[in-house]
Amino acid sequence: MRKITTILLLALVLNSCGEYQKVLKSDDYNYKYTKAVAYYEAEDFNRAMPLFNELSTVLRGTSKMQEVSYYFAYCHYSASDNLMAAYLFKNYTQNYPNSKHTEECAYMAAYCYYLEAPNFSLDATNNYKAIKELQAFVNKYPASKRVEECNTLLDELRGILSKKAFENAKQYFTTENYKSAIIALDNVLIDFPSYTNREEVHYLIVKSSYLLAINSISTMVEDRLKSTLDAYEQFKHNYPESNYIKGLENTYNKTNQTLTELKENKDEI
Repeated sequence: MRKITTILLLALVLNSCGEYQKVLKSDDYNYKYTKAVAYYEAEDFNRAMPLFNELSTVLRGTSKMQEVSYYFAYCHYSASDNLMAAYLFKNYTQNYPNSKHTEECAYMAAYCYYLEAPNFSLDATNNYKAIKELQAFVNKYPASKRVEECNTLLDELRGILSKKAFENAKQYFTTENYKSAIIALDNVLIDFPSYTNREEVHYLIVKSSYLLAINSISTMVEDRLKSTLDAYEQFKHNYPESNYIKGLENTYNKTNQTLTELKENKDEI
């Protein structure tokens, strides 16, 4: 019985392959289109894609081209070829701005870039592309039911970029490049106002400012120590209950002590 079942399954597979070969070789493009749609709707994207690929060339300029382009983009999306899918969806919006699928394809182009956006430790090119496309969608279709989802994705992507920016800035601190650390940390605060870990950013600014000051040439020490005091006061004002306060008070006291010594040395001269 098992042998008969295996033979029947094999026969079905061979028959299916034979039928697909017939479709591939056919010169009847209406027939190919019908079969391509049927394969697509059956989620047989491996068979649908080559057919739509051919049809996207031979049916160019015909009334079916809009639907071919639509299906072809989704075939790539379904195959997880997200960058090609994004390209095809975006092309669709440009070629058919008044189509019933245009809004959907605009969203899908952005969403495909989102799917390719890596975590904070990797190259952020696709993060920026996704943000650009999602924001463009929100601006163009403010009443769309997809706007809420777009805003959620935008928040997530910006969160990834803010974490990346912070980790890069923190690396400057770790490698004792304090001047670059201050600039990079300030940029985190400016570029990502909703960054959740702003307290640590301000803390590192105070520490970087002090360490930069005491490692500076003599003519720059005083001004940089005063900048440390300003950074400390700003931190204390914003985070009076912070766990970092005790450690920063020590920095604050050493800063004042050094400034006092500098003043005394000037007075002696």
